Amino acid sequence: MTAGQAGVFWLEFDPDSGHNLLRKVSGESPQWGTPPTIDIRSEVNGYGGGALCAGRDAVYAVEASQQQIHRIDAATGATSAITQDADASFGGLVWDPFHHRTLAVRERSGCQQLVAVRDYNEVVPLHDSEDFYSAPALSASGERIAWICWSLPDMPWVRSVLWTAEVGEDGALIRARCWPTPGEGSVQQPVFDGETLHVLSDHEGWWQIWCVSWPDEQARWTCLDSTAADHASSPWQLGERHFCPLGQGGWVWVRYVNGVGELWLKRSTGSSSAKVAPGFNDFRHITVFDGQLYCIARSATRLDSVLAVDLATNRARLLAGDEAPFSDAPIVSPEPFQVPPSNGVTEEVAGFWYPPVDGSTDNNPPPLILIAHGGPTSMAWPVFNPQVQFWCHHGFAVADVNYRGSAGFGRRCRMALAGNWGQSDVEDMERAADHLVATGRADVSRLFIQGRSSGGYTALMAMTRGTRFRAGASLFGVSDPARLREVTHRFESGYLDWLLGAPSDYPERWHERTPVQQAHCIRRPMIFFQGGQDRVVVPEQTRQMVRVLEQNGQSAELWWFEDEGHGFRQRKNQVALLENLLAFYDQHSRKCNDGG
Repeated sequence: MTAGQAGVFWLEFDPDSGHNLLRKVSGESPQWGTPPTIDIRSEVNGYGGGALCAGRDAVYAVEASQQQIHRIDAATGATSAITQDADASFGGLVWDPFHHRTLAVRERSGCQQLVAVRDYNEVVPLHDSEDFYSAPALSASGERIAWICWSLPDMPWVRSVLWTAEVGEDGALIRARCWPTPGEGSVQQPVFDGETLHVLSDHEGWWQIWCVSWPDEQARWTCLDSTAADHASSPWQLGERHFCPLGQGGWVWVRYVNGVGELWLKRSTGSSSAKVAPGFNDFRHITVFDGQLYCIARSATRLDSVLAVDLATNRARLLAGDEAPFSDAPIVSPEPFQVPPSNGVTEEVAGFWYPPVDGSTDNNPPPLILIAHGGPTSMAWPVFNPQVQFWCHHGFAVADVNYRGSAGFGRRCRMALAGNWGQSDVEDMERAADHLVATGRADVSRLFIQGRSSGGYTALMAMTRGTRFRAGASLFGVSDPARLREVTHRFESGYLDWLLGAPSDYPERWHERTPVQQAHCIRRPMIFFQGGQDRVVVPEQTRQMVRVLEQNGQSAELWWFEDEGHGFRQRKNQVALLENLLAFYDQHSRKCNDGG
């Protein structure tokens, strides 16, 4: 989402075309900003982000197929490419009104740069000494700039640093300086309040808002909100915004409490803070423009919404979305649960349980599907998920689990997965299952586990540890980390070594936590879904896992979608996935009820 003189703009995913389409509000009602043939998406770092920014009379956006920046006229929608760098991808776009240019991160030939783009292929490098760059931020005068960098082998949420520079009259950067955090930590989302710089830093355990100044050439870090809570999630994408200044000491920010997002607003220095937009559980892309706060908001019972909050009254109004997903069917709301520490594990497990709509009772607990979220340094949000609703309407309970290593629970929880992937996450999935069985919310004989991508790895590892789960599902999941390590993209090239330790140092650990090497331990049925164009989990990896299981005499189904990549985008394939997975779970639920 972005806002400027040209209006308020955001992206909406169109399931029919599989494209991200531009929408805008310049009056009261949303309009399409581009035809459905234009797909807007950045691929920098593989996950993109910051694919658009609003200029004076146009929007600048990254077109998906060529990864070039296009100028889209705000009035007419006329589109033209302003970069023609065939080997590059762009992301993290920010409009610089002082030099009439777009600032961006350019990625090509295994390197990244902070660049400035003027109309029609004038691309000027600004900074290029570091491995990775975040979207930059400009001060109110345009004379100062800040950005975040990190270096291999780190991920940005493990260790990253703040950079600043002055901007010369010609737009070049002057006196670039690096400002490490006072303690070990990571920083993200730099933003200026006038000329004063703020960032989110977790060097004291949580991603909190810090003011950073350097009056005597020594950085001073001052915390604005010391609440023991994360104020952002993991920065997988460029250009995320979870907080924003309002001027006169006022702020708006997101705070995560037990995995639930809250939106808080403080109008000025000395005023009290207030929680706004109740009923929504996650907020992203916070933007303030012309006395209004804009954001993408998500709730447990509605589709994603675009909110506008009047900063004078705190009243929120809908610009788009918030439509009822079903016209004649109930929506199942999540019920938070916590699993207390036990058996030497000192951390709680948090998650969200969704009951089936068929009214199962204590004497007849429902079958349960446990979902391991992807990432793995991501989190489960209590927001509307049509696939979760699908399971609940077909008689299953669902548990979406935030295992150790999840974001949103502080640095200690997030870092707990270092060297422990395939162990701590699996233990926590088992703890969640046992807790829900013990509290009468799941049938112990009908427990299923599934996950996408890295969540598929967690599900596979859980299936190697015995027969607690009746069956498991891997949706384009990792079954051979060593193979993934050989082909993974640059952004995550050091991630697996952080998750498991370097293979040269821990060869036994890698063997023990590689599902394809432990396939002989799987004693229950598995089902796999794989895209033939997947560039993250190489398709052959899934074929090999299925072959090994079949050679061992185990039941393994494989559903192949040749036209899909990593994550299914086409509606027909999403429907086919759910239908086949439902048949699989129903089959093994019936076998259990029949004594099989």
